[in-house]
Amino acid sequence: MSEMTEARLDGLRALVVGGGIGGLTLAIALARRGARVKVLEQAEAIREVGAGLQVSPNGAVVLRALGLEEALVAAGAVRGRAVQLCDHQGREVTRLDLSALDGAYYQVHRADLIGVLEAGARAAGVEIELGAEVADVRDGPAPVVTLSDGGERRADLVIGADGVHSRLRAVLNGADSPFFTGHVAWRAVIPNDLGLGPVSRVHMGPGRHVVSYPLRGESMINLVAVEERRGWVAESWSQRDEPDNLRAAFAGFGAPVQEMLERVETCHLWGLFRHEVAGTWHGESIVLLGDAAHPTLPFMAQGAVMAIEDAWVLADALAQADTLRAGLADYRQRRFARVQRVVNTATDNAWKYHMKFPPLRFVAHNVLRLSGRIRPDMMLRRFDWLYRHDVTAD
Repeated sequence: MSEMTEARLDGLRALVVGGGIGGLTLAIALARRGARVKVLEQAEAIREVGAGLQVSPNGAVVLRALGLEEALVAAGAVRGRAVQLCDHQGREVTRLDLSALDGAYYQVHRADLIGVLEAGARAAGVEIELGAEVADVRDGPAPVVTLSDGGERRADLVIGADGVHSRLRAVLNGADSPFFTGHVAWRAVIPNDLGLGPVSRVHMGPGRHVVSYPLRGESMINLVAVEERRGWVAESWSQRDEPDNLRAAFAGFGAPVQEMLERVETCHLWGLFRHEVAGTWHGESIVLLGDAAHPTLPFMAQGAVMAIEDAWVLADALAQADTLRAGLADYRQRRFARVQRVVNTATDNAWKYHMKFPPLRFVAHNVLRLSGRIRPDMMLRRFDWLYRHDVTAD
C-alpha cells in the first residue's frame, strides 16, 4: 500500500462540485498532494441521513492510505465477519467467511463516513462552501463555475462529484436517458434489539429480497428491501413511503424478516434506474467522478467504494502526469474497464436473488449449499478481481 507523502500538485487550484463521499475523498487526496481545494456543496450543511453502506477491502485500503481508517472505526463502523445467504423463510443457503479476505469489510452509517471525511478534509486545509448550488460550468483552460445566485468560482480544474443527476455530466455528454429496471427499493434503519451480530444477511425470495447488516457498533440494523415492480417510481432517495407498504410487500417472508420489518417506523422508497457509463469523462479542465461518471445499481454494494477508488486514482494520475489533460486521460484509462465491469456485474446480480420458479430456486439453492460445503472459499474467490484490487498499490 502506498503512503501519500509527496506533494506533487502544489499550486493546482481545484473546485470539487459535490460534498458527498467521492467529492470529500478526492478533496483530501488532492490537498494531501499540495493542491488548493474548495468543495462546493449545495446543501446548507454536509450531511447524510438514514442509511448504511458497505466499504469492502478495495475501498478500505484507500481510507487507510489517507489515514482515516481508525477514525472510521471510532465512529462506529462494524467490521463484517460473514455474508449469509438465506431463503425467504430464513433457512441458511450458504455462508461466506469475510475473514478470508485480505482486508477489512466495513458496514457503516453514511452520516458517520461523511463526518469522518468532512473532518479529514478540513484538517487537510480544504475549504468547504455550503449553500453553493451550481447552475452552469464552462470548460476551457480557465474553467468557470456559475452558481445559482450569479456568483462565479474559478479554478484550474473542476471535478463533478455531484451524483447521478450531475450537471457536469450533462455538460460533457448531453442529456442522460436512464431506464427503469423494474425494481424498487426501500431503505430503513432500525434498532438492533434483536442482537444480530456482524453479518450481512440476504433473504432471497420470489421476485424480491432483503439485505440487512449492523451499523454503529452493532446498535442499529440497516435494511434494504428490493421488489420487482412494473410501475415507474421516481429516481429519488428522499421519497418517503409508509412502512405498512413495505411490510405488505414482504408478508410472505419468514420470521427473521418479519421481526425486522415490525421495527420499521420510517422508510424511503426509490426506483432503480440503469444509467450507461458516461462516454466522455473529461474535457479540457473538467472531469467526472463516482456516480456522475458511472452510476451503478446497488446489487454489488460498490457505488460508494467505486467513488473512493476514483478519488485516489484521479489524484495519483494528476500527480504523475506532465500536463493536466494527460492526467485526466490517464485517470479515465485506468478506471473505465473496471467500473464498467462492476456496473455490469451489479446489473446481472438481481435475478439470482429473485428466482420465482420453485423447482429452479430449489436446484439453485442446493447447488449453493453444496458448493459452500465442498469449497467454502469458492464464491468469494470469484470476486478476487474486485475485493483484492488495491488502487493505492498501482
